[in-house]
Amino acid sequence: MNWFVAPDYWLSRLVFQRALAAVYLIAFLTAVTQFRALIGERGLLPVPRYVARMPFRMAPSVFHFRYSDRFFALWSWAGCAVSVALLAGVDSLVPLWAGMLLWLVPWALYLSIVNVGQTWYAFGWESLLLEVGFLAVFLGNGTVAPPVVVLFLLRWILFRVEFGAGLIKMRGDTCWRKLTCLYYHHETQPMPGPLSWFFHHLPKPLHRVEVAANHVTQLIVPVLLFTPQPIATAAAALMIATQLWLVLSGNFSWLNWITIVLALSAVRFPGTAPAVAGPPLWYEVVVLAVGAGLLALSYHPVRNMVSRRQIMNRSFDPLHLVNTYGAFGSVSTTRYEVVIEGTTDDVPHEESGWREYEFKGKPGDPRRWPRQFAPYHLRLDWLMWFAALSPAYAAPWFGSLVEHLLENDRATLRLLRRSPFPADTPPRYVRARLYRYRYTTWRELRETGACWDRTYVAEFMPPTRLAATVAGAR
Repeated sequence: MNWFVAPDYWLSRLVFQRALAAVYLIAFLTAVTQFRALIGERGLLPVPRYVARMPFRMAPSVFHFRYSDRFFALWSWAGCAVSVALLAGVDSLVPLWAGMLLWLVPWALYLSIVNVGQTWYAFGWESLLLEVGFLAVFLGNGTVAPPVVVLFLLRWILFRVEFGAGLIKMRGDTCWRKLTCLYYHHETQPMPGPLSWFFHHLPKPLHRVEVAANHVTQLIVPVLLFTPQPIATAAAALMIATQLWLVLSGNFSWLNWITIVLALSAVRFPGTAPAVAGPPLWYEVVVLAVGAGLLALSYHPVRNMVSRRQIMNRSFDPLHLVNTYGAFGSVSTTRYEVVIEGTTDDVPHEESGWREYEFKGKPGDPRRWPRQFAPYHLRLDWLMWFAALSPAYAAPWFGSLVEHLLENDRATLRLLRRSPFPADTPPRYVRARLYRYRYTTWRELRETGACWDRTYVAEFMPPTRLAATVAGAR
């Protein structure tokens, strides 16, 4: 069937597949380096405890049948190995069916991780990676031209990502409609980057232009993805440019990068397509059946998208095949941070030698400039931002975090930039305090060298010792 394939998109497929493999690699490396402290056997939210109460049908995962930290590590390293193989183009060196199976492997591996990751994996970009990764299975390799159905479905995902995000902004915080959200967003976003301070200090008229441009990119441009070329390519290129602007302005894990990967699939790169045989009948049947199934599953995301009570970042099936997306429906105008401190004093008081734990990405020391971590995802740092918004976000895991700090747990300390206590001298007490943070002005930066100014607000958790923490966390 001539209509089934689009030979002009062979290079688009190649670029898309290699870029997606790179995102997979980052996701698996993030799992390898952080799982022990977060969801390991002695983690803050252990997998064995979770699967004991969660039915397999609700969260399919290999870890329902077996879990150990060693097995999880091997599982994640296997994901890294397959991602490297796909990045190197091994899928193009094997028959079509083998290439499809090869792309199925990282999807299945990562699905097992996400479905037991609990709140640490409750981010929209986890489901987005799984949804895009599942479609990549059916995109084919160098033995066939890219199927039109899969290319369309990739654009359908990109449309839902951008259009859904645009709608939830217009329905959410009034500052999006007043074009004033960026007066605050660069300062209050979950994890600022090295340029966020400068973005914040751009003139307010430019901030209003940024918001207006964002509305155009998310509410108008996505429709152009389904128009003929070269308009669709221009629309995708505009989305890529917008996402790169967001990459410069903050740390949003791989959300921006997976969106860029999706947009690349809609770009028609110049070049002559190699001569390939027509797709086999079994491949056509499989692709059409999968396409029909995914369109049917799109009912719930579309219904949510047009609803006045639209919700963000939700999966409607346990395999994360079709999901709903969105970000920053509301924007905080004030930044709060939870600062964790410890002391070795036997009797804690205000004059004790309280020493602060330093996180890798979230603001702490006012003089320490933010670093670029994305597309790598600092899961604990992100959840600490949510904890500052409301203690309820931290209720399931914060007590365990404090307990592990009191024990000088090695896996937990690896998530931090620096612990103020030697490995053989854990703190006797740990406390948490809530501060208001704001960016310094140009003058304050020149005078103090600090990019942040912070003011004490309230006690987040009183001085706590190990026995009390264990009792309180249960």
